[in-house]
Amino acid sequence: MSIKNNLENISLKIPSEVCLVAVSKTKPISDILEAYEYGQRVFGENKIQELVEKHNKLPKDIEWHMIGHIQRNKVKYMAPFVSLIHSADSYRLIKEINKQGKINNRVINCLLQIKIASEESKFGFTEKEATDFLNSDEYVSFKNIKIVGLMGMATFTDDQRKIDQEFNKLKIFYKKVNRSNSEINVLSMGMSNDYPIAIRNGSTMVRIGSSIFGKRNYIKK
Repeated sequence: MSIKNNLENISLKIPSEVCLVAVSKTKPISDILEAYEYGQRVFGENKIQELVEKHNKLPKDIEWHMIGHIQRNKVKYMAPFVSLIHSADSYRLIKEINKQGKINNRVINCLLQIKIASEESKFGFTEKEATDFLNSDEYVSFKNIKIVGLMGMATFTDDQRKIDQEFNKLKIFYKKVNRSNSEINVLSMGMSNDYPIAIRNGSTMVRIGSSIFGKRNYIKK
């Protein structure tokens, strides 16, 4: 099936209020343009160099999301244009994003990444760490970063009950945070293999790549 057909099929499964982030990492410009011509405007990348290259070559009304783990010394390259960073997973990274936002005279929107998976390889704040940070004087002092929501990735498993439990846990925490701060109103969870479960648990933003673009993992020059 074509990228256009894939997007049409996915749009039938996603409520209109849920934002679809088309994960275009490793995909060629031609694929992104096909999705763009269909009407898709929000794309996600997980490597900053690739994100910058695509931003420079593609239409400027694209909303670029950074969804991957971030090295602090590379934040400066995306700071001038990135629309949303999904993976704010440590205080030191947040401090650097705020610094680069100030240099670029803009406020950079971010999601706090919350560790909900059992896998040790996953990054993120614990619920206590996130709560302490959001209630801290230091966060209030950061004027060039804005936490607009939470993000979490479930364990990579075929056990749908486990995935459901992890997403439900994040949903409960998100509701608690949102009651304290209504500006934190994005809940990003769900990818190609588990987004229906995430949506049932209240996700407002899903990140879908292979179900749109296929499983190729190289960049066509």
